[in-house]
Amino acid sequence: MHEGLILKITCPDKSGLVAKIANHASKYQANLVELTQFIDRDRETFYARLEIDTGSLEISVDDFIASFEELGREIEADWHFRRLPYRMKTAVLVTKTDHCLNEILWRTGLGEMPIEITSIIGNRDDCREIAENAKIPFHHIEMKKDKEAGFRKIEALLEEQEVQLVVLARFMQIMPEWMCEKYSGKMINIHHSFLPAFIGANPYRQAYERGVKLIGATCHYVTGELDAGPIIEQEVKRVQHHHNVQDLVRLGRDCERSALAKGIRYHVHDRTIVDGRRAIVFPD
Repeated sequence: MHEGLILKITCPDKSGLVAKIANHASKYQANLVELTQFIDRDRETFYARLEIDTGSLEISVDDFIASFEELGREIEADWHFRRLPYRMKTAVLVTKTDHCLNEILWRTGLGEMPIEITSIIGNRDDCREIAENAKIPFHHIEMKKDKEAGFRKIEALLEEQEVQLVVLARFMQIMPEWMCEKYSGKMINIHHSFLPAFIGANPYRQAYERGVKLIGATCHYVTGELDAGPIIEQEVKRVQHHHNVQDLVRLGRDCERSALAKGIRYHVHDRTIVDGRRAIVFPD
C-alpha cells in the first residue's frame, strides 16, 4: 500500500462539488489516484471517496489535512481522512464453525486486507487450534452461565487491544445493545439469507423442504436490531433440483465466506459510508 490518504465525504448535493474538491487537491499538487462518487437524488446528498497520492505534495500531509477544514465547512460536509499505509487492528469472534475464520486468515495472509488480527475470541474452544497454528492469541470466554459477564470480558479485551474493527465470524451469540452502540459502524457480521427467510432450527432443512431456488449470505454492520444493520455485501448461488441439504449447507458456506471477505475488505479500505439504515459502498 503506497503512501497517501483516503478521503470520504458526505454533504448536501450542490453543483461544482467535484471541481471544488479536485481543485483543492490540485492547489497543493496532490494527485487524485481514484475519485468515486454517488448522488442520492431523493435525499439530495453527495457521497464520495478519494484516494490521494501525497508523494508530490508541496506542504506536509498534516497541513494538507488541516487545509481541508475551510472547504469542508463551505460545502457543509462530514469527512474523514485515513493515512496510507495502515493496518486496522481487528478482533475476530467465533463459536464453533471455522470456515469464515479460515477465509479471513487466508486472505489476510495473501495481503488482500490491511488488518492486524489482535486476537481470536471464542465462546467455545473449537477454533483454538486454528488460532494457535496461525500464531494468533486465542481467548475462550465462557458465556453459558452469565452472558453479560462474558460480554464485559470481551469488551475489556477489545479495549486492551485497541481494536478498531470487530468481525463476528459465525459468532453464535446475540450482541447486547450497549456493545452494538459502542462499536457502531465498527462491528461486522455475516448471516445466511434465504429467499424466503427461514427462522428457527435447521434453516437449511426448511429451505430444502420448500424447494428454494436461491441461497445466499448477507454481510452487514451490527445494530441492536438482530441481523438488520446496514448491508455491506450479499452473495447468492442458484440451487438446483438435485441439491440435497448438505449441498445447500456447502453453497451457504461459500456465500458466507465470500460476502464476509468482501465486506471486511470494503470496510478496511474505507469504501463504505454508513448513512442511517443503509451503507453506501464503493466496490473496488
